[in-house]
Amino acid sequence: MPDRIGPFFAVVAVLTLTPGPDMALVLRNGVRGGARAAWWTGLGCCTGIACWALAATGGLSALVVASHSAFTVVKVIGGVYLAYLGVSALRQLRQHVSVSDVTQAATDDWRAAYRQGLATNLLNPKIALIFLTLLPQFVAAGEPVGTTTAKLAGAFLVTAVVWWRVFSLAVGALGRLLSRPRVRMALEGVTGVVLIGLGVRVVLLR
Repeated sequence: MPDRIGPFFAVVAVLTLTPGPDMALVLRNGVRGGARAAWWTGLGCCTGIACWALAATGGLSALVVASHSAFTVVKVIGGVYLAYLGVSALRQLRQHVSVSDVTQAATDDWRAAYRQGLATNLLNPKIALIFLTLLPQFVAAGEPVGTTTAKLAGAFLVTAVVWWRVFSLAVGALGRLLSRPRVRMALEGVTGVVLIGLGVRVVLLR
């Protein structure tokens, strides 16, 4: 396994850093509530990843992917949820809500940020596909499948936690710039549209 650690982390880094629903949501909440909101959103995402990792090692995610009905239910609910978050962001623009009010509310309600990150990952069947297709490629013949898969899933999770911590601190460092009304409203609009688009993409996932 040591000879596969480098390639494995390279693949994990690409998957983690590639923009997607998680990054759009963490950035949106970070713009609203700063580093604290971004961090709790990231932790929610990591918890969702941990749940799928456990499901993968236990064979549950394989059943979800294999079952057309279960896969369809998860992706439709997940897509609708992402679209709902995107629409909520756009509604903030139309209602002309005060920047300070939005920021204070987002900072105080860290539980909501955590739940959003958690739900976004639990309702994303692509994560199940990643664990089912990625991890087995790094399990050599003769190795204990369960143990090796658990170690790889743990490494994936640790990488995600470190990344979201760094990302949340970066959002906090840019807090003054991101808190400017025009910048915040622009990012709110962009992330809203992106979340809606990602929601549609998840629904259309085959």
